[in-house]
Amino acid sequence: MSVYDFKAVDIQGQERDLADYKGKVLLIVNTASKCGLTPQFEGLEAMYKDLHEEGLEVLGFPCNQFAQQDKGSDSEIAGFCMKNYGVSFPMFSKIEVNGDQAHPLYKYLKKEARGMLGTEKIKWNFTKFLINKDGQVVKRFAPTSKPQAIEKHVRALLA
Repeated sequence: MSVYDFKAVDIQGQERDLADYKGKVLLIVNTASKCGLTPQFEGLEAMYKDLHEEGLEVLGFPCNQFAQQDKGSDSEIAGFCMKNYGVSFPMFSKIEVNGDQAHPLYKYLKKEARGMLGTEKIKWNFTKFLINKDGQVVKRFAPTSKPQAIEKHVRALLA
C-alpha cells in the first residue's frame, strides 16, 4: 500500500487520484487559514517554487478540527491562500484528519508515521508528512517544523 492508493477531492471539487503524483516527492500538510502557523504557507510556497521542477509536490489539506481555524468554504480558503500567500501548489477540499470521519489518506499517513510517544493523532495544523517517489511515508514533521528546516530532507529524496 502507498499514498498512490488514495483519492481526494481538490479544492475546486474535482476528485484527484493521488497516483497522478507517482514518481514525485510529496509533502502532505494539513493547513488552516487562521492559525498562528498560517505564515508557513509562505515557506511551503517558496519550497514548492524552488523544487517543483525537480519533482516536489506540496499537497495542502485544509482542516477545521483545531480551534476551528478554517471555518470558510473551499472557495474562501482557496481565495485566502492565493491572495495572502500566492499559493500555487495543489490544495484539496477541507477534510478531517482525526476521529471516525478522518480522511482515509490521513488514517494511512498516521499509521505509517506516528507522532510523539507513538501516537497516531494529529496534534495541530501544519503537521507534515514527507513521501518518497515510491509513495511511501518517510517522515512526519511537527506543526512547528518550518518548511526551511524540512527542505534538506526533501532535497535528499529528490537527489
